Amino acid sequence: MSQIHLGHLLPGQSATISGIQADEGLQQRLRALGFRASRQVQMIRRAAFFGPLHVRVGTTEIMLRRHDAKEIKITDVTSGEL
Repeated sequence: MSQIHLGHLLPGQSATISGIQADEGLQQRLRALGFRASRQVQMIRRAAFFGPLHVRVGTTEIMLRRHDAKEIKITDVTSGEL
């Protein structure tokens, strides 16, 4: 089971969050938004030109900077329908 970061997901793919490797301030912010280990996350869309990522965690949709997405480690990537 390989571990990659959230920025690798393509639109329609889902994965399980395995952890967050960031400074404490960013970890708190991401946890407040619902990013926690064992939660499912789905990529909805990727903005052009290295813009933000539109993701769904549970029932919440969030726009996330790509830089921040690199701190969220994921496993068990699956293809799915939007």
